[in-house]
Amino acid sequence: MEDIIKILIVDDETDIADMLSAFLSAKGFECETVYNGKDAILKIKGGKFDVVLLDVMLPYIDGYHVAYEVTTEMEKPPQIIIMTSRDTQFEKNIAKMSGAFEIIQKPFNLDQVFETIKKAIERRKR
Repeated sequence: MEDIIKILIVDDETDIADMLSAFLSAKGFECETVYNGKDAILKIKGGKFDVVLLDVMLPYIDGYHVAYEVTTEMEKPPQIIIMTSRDTQFEKNIAKMSGAFEIIQKPFNLDQVFETIKKAIERRKR
């Protein structure tokens, strides 16, 4: 039996978080959601997540700071996929410097999100 992949969805827009959770749960992933940067850090450090879908614009602590903190402090951090409505061409370097695996432009296509998650899971297995 294959291991269940755990995904944390972090977005202060609850409709987006809920839509992602429903879509990814239907694909067989185990999903949890939080809605701000502080809770994201606590959840990531306290859980065994494989992938984190992380919005940039969050209350308390922005997504880039969340990504940087968990990727520099955890022995085996999850693969982080940044989601932003900002210009991804401009933000790509910031995302990489923060420790993120990839960046996705909002509004996004759910199939694109799924494909990016599959790549992140493969990378994490290596």
